[in-house]
Amino acid sequence: MSETTSYYATGRRKGAIARVWLIAGQKGIVINNADSRDYLQRASLQLIVEQPFKSTQLGENFKAKAHVHGGGKAGQAGAVRLGISRALISYDEKLRPLLRKNGFLTRDPRKKERKKPGRKSARRSFQYTKR
Repeated sequence: MSETTSYYATGRRKGAIARVWLIAGQKGIVINNADSRDYLQRASLQLIVEQPFKSTQLGENFKAKAHVHGGGKAGQAGAVRLGISRALISYDEKLRPLLRKNGFLTRDPRKKERKKPGRKSARRSFQYTKR
């Protein structure tokens, strides 16, 4: 029985948290036990997830398996991208400058702003009437 090598990392974006494993010797991206094309559906989100593999040209060497929860599809795609990038660094530290230059290692800190008391939403106030 051959032992496969895997690398683990966590990625976050908005409210989404992705646990990502890179499995050596296989290829493809699986998110929540579904193919990434079936799970994400939009081509733009699919491109976001594939970016770290395309920039490092390691897509043929690894299969990415991700478990994602929280947030929406766009946030989940960003979380998976960060997780894949971090896992690639645990595979080879020399990839860090390339991934950093392309912006794949920066955790996007933007989150939804909370609703304030006395307002309709985070910043939206009620309509003014003169009376």
